[in-house]
Amino acid sequence: MTFRTSRTRRASVALLGTAAAVLALAACSTGDDDASSEPGAAAEGFGDITLQLSWIFNEEFAGEYVADSEGYFAEAGFDSVTLVPGPSTGVAELLSGTADIALSDSVAVGTAIANESAPLKIIGATFQANPFTILSLGDGGNIAAPEDLIGKKIGVQDSNTSLFNALLAANGIDASEVEVVPVQYDPAPLVNGEVDGFVAYLTNEAITVEMMGLDTVNLPFAENGLPFVAETFTVTQETLDSQPEMLKAFLTAEIRGWTDAVADPQLGADLAMETYGTDLDLDPEKTLAGSEAQNALVTSADTEEHGLFVITEELQEMTIESLAGAGIEITADQLFDLSLLEEVYADNPELVSYAG
Repeated sequence: MTFRTSRTRRASVALLGTAAAVLALAACSTGDDDASSEPGAAAEGFGDITLQLSWIFNEEFAGEYVADSEGYFAEAGFDSVTLVPGPSTGVAELLSGTADIALSDSVAVGTAIANESAPLKIIGATFQANPFTILSLGDGGNIAAPEDLIGKKIGVQDSNTSLFNALLAANGIDASEVEVVPVQYDPAPLVNGEVDGFVAYLTNEAITVEMMGLDTVNLPFAENGLPFVAETFTVTQETLDSQPEMLKAFLTAEIRGWTDAVADPQLGADLAMETYGTDLDLDPEKTLAGSEAQNALVTSADTEEHGLFVITEELQEMTIESLAGAGIEITADQLFDLSLLEEVYADNPELVSYAG
């Protein structure tokens, strides 16, 4: 299932039948007389684009939902923005041309660049700290430190395999010392005792299991050798070179969307439950808890000073060191290009003050 919004009906959402639709970028007049008064408004439109999400239509993409439903994408010059749900790292979709922009993570992108010479660049990051964790039960695996992984059965999803291997490498643990059990994203194997640990999100499955009344233990990746950025806005080098104004308009709309989502976690939760994830039967309490928890990852002292999505030089180097510790050799210049985000804030300095 995908979501595509119409420029002429700014709050409407139409379902598309296939997540692999290839949408062409087209330059056209926006036809909106009031568009020029909005941040990032374009005299000429950018047509239709596709945004590959990393996960399902839950609260994780609150800012995208707000930018979509409030018409920020339309005001920035887009005829439509198709939101394609994951799970996916977005790398394959970007390289195949079925997505124009993808929300990914720096390990997946860095691996593709280092190992496959993939022409990709990260142009911003929603999460200043990644939310990945090894979730375990206090009366089960009780994995509180990296060495506790040794000898344990760990449930790992296919899309998170390289990420888990990076965690092991960063902590000097040989893969043979851990038994990997292929799982999906439902933490039932952990709850049922089939695995000792489970690759999860602090803002998602960790909350789900805790709300069951179980004693949970987390081993956050960000605190154990992998302090990398996540939910990264990733594009191909070709798109970066040929469509810089489109990407700047997109980032502007996203900043506006996430500004609203950070200010009102309930807003993103409601959009996930009532509009975008209606077929997921999302739990209201858990959805709001996730929306609130992720704001701690979206915001930081750096974003307060420089604006949302910023990746400071220090954070870039921390990310590069994380990848190096996992055997992924890449430079900051190869992985990041923050020039467009800098231009967005230079053109719209009022967007820096997202906290009001």
